[in-house]
Amino acid sequence: MDVIDSLVGIAPGSALDAIRARRPDARTHAQASWRALFAPTEPGDVSAAERYAAAVFVVALHGEAATADFYRQGLAGTGAGSALCAAVETAAAEAAGQGPYGRYPAGPLSAEDSPGPSWQPGAVLQAALGPRLAAAFAHLHMLVFHPRDADLASLQSLLDAGWSTTGIVTLSQLAAFLAFQVRVVSGLRTLAAVS
Repeated sequence: MDVIDSLVGIAPGSALDAIRARRPDARTHAQASWRALFAPTEPGDVSAAERYAAAVFVVALHGEAATADFYRQGLAGTGAGSALCAAVETAAAEAAGQGPYGRYPAGPLSAEDSPGPSWQPGAVLQAALGPRLAAAFAHLHMLVFHPRDADLASLQSLLDAGWSTTGIVTLSQLAAFLAFQVRVVSGLRTLAAVS
């Protein structure tokens, strides 16, 4: 059983297990990606608490409550204090939206431009999160809701907050993987509900 099976509640030998078994490479690689991001041999520039805090924030932005609970438990398991856990929850609630928003370069796709709010944590929340997570959450919000609007200035704000280029790549990988995981989990839960 992998993390996706656990999040969906897929029992070995069930119909959903059989569906997932038809794509063994997808199952294997999804779990390997999860392990690389949340249980790496060497955490490198991104601590376990930062990884799980980012996951709670991103998954909450996607509106996937049960999956967010899984990552909340992971965050608590890193030894993160209650103040940090509360700050993550506050940030997720403040940053919630619909999206995606953004602008395409001038051309035929410009018809799909959609203005929407950007989010930055206020001073009190920045203090509670610390400079690294405050900058990370602003960046992750942009990746979730404004994927077309990423620019050098947003990356510079991460560097200014103490993130290394490797850490920035890890944050971006977390956002991409979690978007994938949320969609797979949601789809499998829908299949479970109709079968």
